[in-house]
Amino acid sequence: MDISEYIKLCCVKRGDISVAELARLSGQSSQNLSNKIARNNFKFSELEKIAQSLKCHIELKFIDDETNLPLI
Repeated sequence: MDISEYIKLCCVKRGDISVAELARLSGQSSQNLSNKIARNNFKFSELEKIAQSLKCHIELKFIDDETNLPLI
């Protein structure tokens, strides 16, 4: 699953929030967010704003391929 699909699923889970509403909540234009979703291209700081808009936070982990455990 790519990040755009993940964002869309989170919007559904949070009460079917539209892209336009998510854009408004995250302080960007609807067209700008739609373009990012279409390209599947986000900066980490943008993902943090989106998560905050969905009343969530982000956890980033690097997982070892051999042990399937977090490196840190």
